[in-house]
Amino acid sequence: MAASIRTAVVGTGHFGQYHAQKLAKIPGSELVAVADIDAERAAEVGGQLGVEAITDPSDLIGRVDAVSVVVPTRSHFDVAAEFLKAGVHVMVEKPITGEEASARELIALATANKVILQVGHLARFAGVTEALIQAVDQPLYIESVRVAPFKPRGTDVSVILDLMIHDLDLVLALTDAELTEVDAVGTSVLSESEDMANARLKFAGGCIANITASRVSLKTERKMRIFQRDTYISVDFETQTIRSFRKVGDSGDSMPNVVPSQDSFEETDALELELTAFVASAQDGTPPLVNGEAGLRALLAAQRVTNSLRDNAELTKT
Repeated sequence: MAASIRTAVVGTGHFGQYHAQKLAKIPGSELVAVADIDAERAAEVGGQLGVEAITDPSDLIGRVDAVSVVVPTRSHFDVAAEFLKAGVHVMVEKPITGEEASARELIALATANKVILQVGHLARFAGVTEALIQAVDQPLYIESVRVAPFKPRGTDVSVILDLMIHDLDLVLALTDAELTEVDAVGTSVLSESEDMANARLKFAGGCIANITASRVSLKTERKMRIFQRDTYISVDFETQTIRSFRKVGDSGDSMPNVVPSQDSFEETDALELELTAFVASAQDGTPPLVNGEAGLRALLAAQRVTNSLRDNAELTKT
C-alpha cells in the first residue's frame, strides 16, 4: 500500500468544507490544515476536523504534498501556480482558470515540476457518466439540459462557467472531435452575468450538440439525450438512470427490431470518488481522469460559447 500523503484545502467556503471533510477520511490522505483568508471560517472548519487553520496558503509550502484549491475562479491561477512551482500536487475546482493563457501556464508548470494537476469536473465521477461514455460510440446529435433554482453562491462567474461547463466537458469527452462552430444566446436575469444560456455546437464529423443551462429555474434538472446510428440513449443525472433503445438485426419488414433497456446506478459520493482519485494519482503518478488539458478544452469551449452569446447580443441591439 502506498504511503499516506499530507493534504490541505485552500478555501473553506460552502464547497471547500466538503473537500476538507472528504480529505480528512480518505485512505492515503493525512489532512494537516485548511486555509482561508477568513480566519474565523478557517478556524471553524479546522476545529471541526481537528486540524490547523491558517490564513496564508503560502504557509503550507513544505508541509504538504497535495492541495485541493477551492477558491473563487479569479484566484485559481495565483493559488494553484504557487503550489505547482513548489512541487505540490494540485486539484483545482472547475473551471481550471478564467483565461486560456493562465490555464496553459498551469499545465506547463505541472509538467515542468512533474506533479499532478487535476481539474474538478465532478460529473465525470458519477457512475452513470462512466456507463454513458462506454455506451456512446459515434453520436450524431446530443441534447443536454442542466437547470437549477437561483443561489447567490457561484455568481462570481456566468452560468456558462458555473453550470454549462459540466456538460461542455461531457460532450467533448463523448464526441472526441474538433469543435468547429458555436452559436449561442443567453441573458442575465438576477446576477451581473449570464444566468441562462443555450448553445448549439457543431463538431468535425458532423455531430451537433444543443446545450441549455440555467440557474434561474423553478426546478433542478440534469438530463442528456444522445442519438447515434441504431441507438437512442436518455440519461437522467438526478436519478442516475440510463434508458436506451437499440435496433438489433433486421426484422425483414418496415418495423425494425428495437430492444429497450434501463440501468440504474446507486447514488455515489462523486466528490469523495474525485478526491480519492486525486490522492491516488498524487501517490503513484497515475494520470488523472480530468487533467489540465481536459480542463483547458472545457474552458476554451466555454469561452467560445460566451463570445458567441455576446456577439449575438450586440447584433440584437443594432
